[in-house]
Amino acid sequence: MGNRHETGVVVIGTGFSGLGMAIQLKRTGRADFVVLEKNQDVGGTWRDNTYPGCACDIPSHMYSFSFEQNPGWSRSYSPQQEIWDYLRRVTDKYHVRDHIRFGTEMVSARWDDDEGRWHLHASNGDEYVARFLVSGIGALHIPHIPELPGLTDFKGETFHSATWNHGYDLRGKRVAVIGTGASAIQFVPRIAPDVEKLTLFQRTAPWIMPKPDYEMPSWVKRLFKTVPLTQRLYRDFVYWLLESRAIAFSSRPGLLKLAQGLAKRHMAKQIKDPALRRKLTPDYTMGCKRVLVSNDYYPALTRDNVEVVTSGVAQVREHSVVTTDGEEYEVDAIIFGTGFHVTDAFDYLDVVGLDETNLAKHWQRNGIQTHKGITVAGFPNLFFLLGPNTGLGHNSVVFMIESQIRYVADAIKLVERSRAKALNVRPQAQDEFNSRIQRQLAKGVWSQGGCDSWYLDAMGVNRTIWPGFTWRYWLETRKVDPADFQLT
Repeated sequence: MGNRHETGVVVIGTGFSGLGMAIQLKRTGRADFVVLEKNQDVGGTWRDNTYPGCACDIPSHMYSFSFEQNPGWSRSYSPQQEIWDYLRRVTDKYHVRDHIRFGTEMVSARWDDDEGRWHLHASNGDEYVARFLVSGIGALHIPHIPELPGLTDFKGETFHSATWNHGYDLRGKRVAVIGTGASAIQFVPRIAPDVEKLTLFQRTAPWIMPKPDYEMPSWVKRLFKTVPLTQRLYRDFVYWLLESRAIAFSSRPGLLKLAQGLAKRHMAKQIKDPALRRKLTPDYTMGCKRVLVSNDYYPALTRDNVEVVTSGVAQVREHSVVTTDGEEYEVDAIIFGTGFHVTDAFDYLDVVGLDETNLAKHWQRNGIQTHKGITVAGFPNLFFLLGPNTGLGHNSVVFMIESQIRYVADAIKLVERSRAKALNVRPQAQDEFNSRIQRQLAKGVWSQGGCDSWYLDAMGVNRTIWPGFTWRYWLETRKVDPADFQLT
């Protein structure tokens, strides 16, 4: 038997969401909280993804907390190590480390309605009892590896980009890369010069824009450090620049035709072979899947030792990959750039609310539905950060996280101020929120663009993206409306 710990709030995860929540709790004067982290250090996605070339595809000055600006970013788009260092620095600056229980993975959570408490069980046998539970696990943390026939028989090396095997030397090896998403377009250019042969298996071609990535001049870093207002103004400029893209995604798909023209010109400039260009030209509207940015991906595909294969993978044999048209490719290693479980990431949660309702099963039956991506009817005092329908295709999710952590802190305050036991979102408020955003999403490129993406669940419903402007979300989450909740 493990130990029992009682506290006010339990936060799960130490990525941007979990750390942001912990800092917000401290700023509101609370000390009665713990943060559970399954690994031995903070950082979430930015700790786990260490593949070659890993970097952010949102400008650095926007992909950071507004209350903790970093004047020292080395580039306009920061590499993974710098973002991870930033998160560790923030953890120590705001004295959050004392609240973190490392090596503690939550395996289940049960709501006890008589007590008005959540009972959490950790993998090490410990039990945590708290009034409030905040999930900061995000959606990009469970690697998705396709179930390919024969994969278990493969005699070579296999790994996912998120669990990169740095001990395996790729030099002189024949490597299969399966998937052409955001990770693959970053690591393929890095490994292509070292391997003997790289075979890239592409199911769907991504739209790729030039990446305006440059080294931050030292005079700019000095200016940002000595006159912080200049960095704030620069950040605001970047925010509105990114925000303007929401118009095209959500209501003016015609504008995407202009962007598609830019993307095609970018490809034509870097790839002269018309046959390869045809393979790499998407057959759906830009924005339907995540738009990627890169300056070195296309050039990597023109190398003599790189081949792009567009037939699907039929099976894996002991030393090869076989495609649906019967071609066999001998390989020493398979690297999966196949992304993460997103809409089905919540299937892995064992959370039980009122009337013994299991959250994962409830969502499998009824579709993933929340109120503002944060609270769920029937699950009192439970809050999600970066929950369903709060992901973005056009701006920084850190902006969304900051809106949410303020909202959650406000909700906790409301419960305590009202001397209530718990707060439970009214089903009607939740239904109205979902109907409204699904109506908006149906008009957007994610639904109209003619592709199948990780934004959609098994039913084809978009459970991932926030439709439209982030400032609207900020307005909606500025204050908790007590009318949306039952206070018991």
